[in-house]
Amino acid sequence: MIPKACRSSARSSASTDSSTEPRSLAKRSDQPPHLIPYQGSKRALAPAILDLLGERRFSALYEPFAGSAAWSIAAARRGLADRYCLADSLQPLIGIWQRCLHDPARLSADYEALWTAQLAAPRAHYAEVRAQFNRDADPVKLLYLLARCVKNAPRFARDGSFNQAADHRRKGRSPERM
Repeated sequence: MIPKACRSSARSSASTDSSTEPRSLAKRSDQPPHLIPYQGSKRALAPAILDLLGERRFSALYEPFAGSAAWSIAAARRGLADRYCLADSLQPLIGIWQRCLHDPARLSADYEALWTAQLAAPRAHYAEVRAQFNRDADPVKLLYLLARCVKNAPRFARDGSFNQAADHRRKGRSPERM
């Protein structure tokens, strides 16, 4: 069974762009915000995909391979659906979205604690958080690992354990920006 996190949303009062010209993928202001940095995200493509839908509206939008949920976030910004359902085979990833929707203050505080704890010894801290995540599958630890791993590209071993190394050039997205 694929886990789901669903959210109802009121229709956005913002008007949509009535221009017939497709939106440029290079327009950063047109890209939806994102919580999860994820290689392969549809974030840059979402505005162009949405333009193909025109003014159509849906009762529900399903994103079966959610990842960063870029498609759903962009659609929600336009008020495209009344309800958004996210699914992904990676249970802790869905856990991040559930916490984002239902307890964002706790998600933020827990991420900040993990991020701040790395400042004294970033390499050792990353390795310890990764080992803990591989034991307990805590969604907050996954969020930290995604923000810190090389090229934001998670890698998993055959046994399902997260095995991507840390990007030692940076410390991941700061809590203030997250």
